[in-house]
Amino acid sequence: MATDMSIFMQFMRGFLLPLPGVTEKMCFEDPAFYVNGKIFTSVKLGKELLGIHTTEREKWMERDPHTFFITPHYLNYKYMLICLETVSPDDVKNLLITAYLARATKKLVKEYEAMISAG
Repeated sequence: MATDMSIFMQFMRGFLLPLPGVTEKMCFEDPAFYVNGKIFTSVKLGKELLGIHTTEREKWMERDPHTFFITPHYLNYKYMLICLETVSPDDVKNLLITAYLARATKKLVKEYEAMISAG
């Protein structure tokens, strides 16, 4: 995936902000995206990493431990880090949507499904 962070942030905003209920604000010193008041992903600008909410991190880390990993900080949280230099765009999109749906309310999920159905 592209590692030019300004281009990556354009992608993130273009992909996530149209989703029902998504907002962007800073989390400590990193841009982060929230739904239902809950963070579901943050961009680690200086490190070219993406932090993302997931309940399947073991699956991803086993598949490619260089791209998908955690640090001790994330041990007790349902998040993993993603190396933007080695991840595929399709995996990023899939993980972002999965994280969004896991954190969204049922009402927002229905709005998302209607949006997808409408094309």
